Amino acid sequence: MSSTSHKLTVIEKIGYSLGDLAANLVFQTLLTFLAFFYTDVYGLKPEVATPIIFFVGLFAAIFFNPIIGALADRTNTRWGKFRPWILITAIPLGIISLLAFSTPDLPDQGKVIYAIVTYTLLLLLYAANNLPYSALSGVITGDMAERNSISSYRFVAVMVAQFIVQVFMYPFVDYMGAGDRAIGFSKVMTYLAATGTILLLITFFTTKERIVPAPEQKSTLKDDLGDLVKNRPWFIMLFLTILVFVTLALKGGMYVYYFENYLSDTHLAETLNGFGFAVGDNPASYGFSVFNAGGIIFMIIGIMFSKPLADKHGKRNVFGIALFISTLFILVFYFFSPEAIGLVLGAQILHGFFYGITIPILWAMIADVADYSEWKNNRRATAIIFSAMMVGLKLGLTFGSALVTGILGSYGYVAGAATQTATAINGIKLSVSVFPALFFFIGAGLLFFYEIDKSMEIRIEKELEARR
Repeated sequence: MSSTSHKLTVIEKIGYSLGDLAANLVFQTLLTFLAFFYTDVYGLKPEVATPIIFFVGLFAAIFFNPIIGALADRTNTRWGKFRPWILITAIPLGIISLLAFSTPDLPDQGKVIYAIVTYTLLLLLYAANNLPYSALSGVITGDMAERNSISSYRFVAVMVAQFIVQVFMYPFVDYMGAGDRAIGFSKVMTYLAATGTILLLITFFTTKERIVPAPEQKSTLKDDLGDLVKNRPWFIMLFLTILVFVTLALKGGMYVYYFENYLSDTHLAETLNGFGFAVGDNPASYGFSVFNAGGIIFMIIGIMFSKPLADKHGKRNVFGIALFISTLFILVFYFFSPEAIGLVLGAQILHGFFYGITIPILWAMIADVADYSEWKNNRRATAIIFSAMMVGLKLGLTFGSALVTGILGSYGYVAGAATQTATAINGIKLSVSVFPALFFFIGAGLLFFYEIDKSMEIRIEKELEARR
């Protein structure tokens, strides 16, 4: 195993982080608007959208990610193993992102086929781009403090993308479509796709792979999978990632319905006017934007606390405590009345702060699991390890997004109705509070079985450095 200096320049950290900004222009759109786009814009019934989201996502998670991981680990070019994947997928990912949120004039069966094909291609290209991108963080540096640092840069960029999508996208869709959301989505996605492509190219040109497997290291896919089976931290991180992204997709996808159908437009307008916002004719749209903005700003503040806390107390302990506290501020949403706009905004801000602390740590822990595998087995298979994150991310996105449309259908939601039934409203309330909180609580509990604590982090880092 060979490497050069593991200290990174600010330019390289920023360049690397832009790749996740690009990816999250896509991912945050899927997380926040996929269910809403399918049901309220594209015109698919919830019972039709649910199997598309579920089965396509399940197929992508189970098949695409392990295959991409195995191929990336066996890629050898003058640019490295993982950077070439970022280069060759940059433009195709932008194109399919636009197509997936377009609304061609097709009969009902044609709409279903179009949705299946475009969503499948989008998840394939996302895996081919983002899995090697994520694995790149494990070979840019072997210094765990630098890894914590680059994760912090990276997830500030994630928050910027999240801010763009969750704060500005909904009002921009209405504005650019002049009330026609289909046109609005198409125009907005054109700008996001072009921007994402440029950012991915910047990532390719500003980063470098430093941890290079020794020429004598040879391993088959069977060897790599055998190492995974014996790697308990990998299994824990896989299940933890699934649970985290189920929660994010479920509550994230349901918030737009919460604002459109539950919270009082009158009280939203009064509260926002009190803060100096002119809400116009759509208080729900502006309220949704301000709500997300508050959460994201405080997530960024939480991210700033992440590195010093993780350096001092270890990733596992900080992650578990912050995740547990953040979950309490999800649970309370069930008890808010439609008029309690201030409490809704306050809970979102507090949730955002504590959840923000966990964001960089999750990905840094996966890089630690790759080191743990190398430490145990004397073989490095970075991308196959990072496939845990991507499989978990895709499964979480799939289950969470399918739960959005599935719950809406089972509780009797009717797209476009002026008012929803009490049963449908209760389903929406449960989906932004009790249901997602359960998954976060289970995730926090899993960390009791995760053995890479602060002392083991230090031991692995020192022993691997000596070997290299």
